[in-house]
Amino acid sequence: MKFLGDMGVSQTVINTLRNYGYDAIHLRDEKLQKLSDENIIVKAKEERRIILTFDLDFGELLAFSGDSLPSVIIFRLEKANPDYVLSKLNPVLQECQNILENGAIITIKDKNYRVRYLPVKNE
Repeated sequence: MKFLGDMGVSQTVINTLRNYGYDAIHLRDEKLQKLSDENIIVKAKEERRIILTFDLDFGELLAFSGDSLPSVIIFRLEKANPDYVLSKLNPVLQECQNILENGAIITIKDKNYRVRYLPVKNE
């Protein structure tokens, strides 16, 4: 899996994902700190990367886009320190690899996570 860390995600999280063998980059690595959310989505889609973010806007943008990619993992955690984030992220990566590769919005909370498949269908 390939990841793109948004500005709110610690560089330590990205570095740890690299150490695990994932292809992970941060917006800072690419000197793209000021890139708009819409353009972050375009970049992630072109490079088939999963967006890692604390920004709820990505879920809304993707839900209304009608697209099935890119996937996004949104953190809604009380603590944002890298060890805590990774402790919540690792099980999701193990359990949801196929889901993420096919398109989903996954919201990780302190006690659980929620999966919404992309494209989001109007019901």
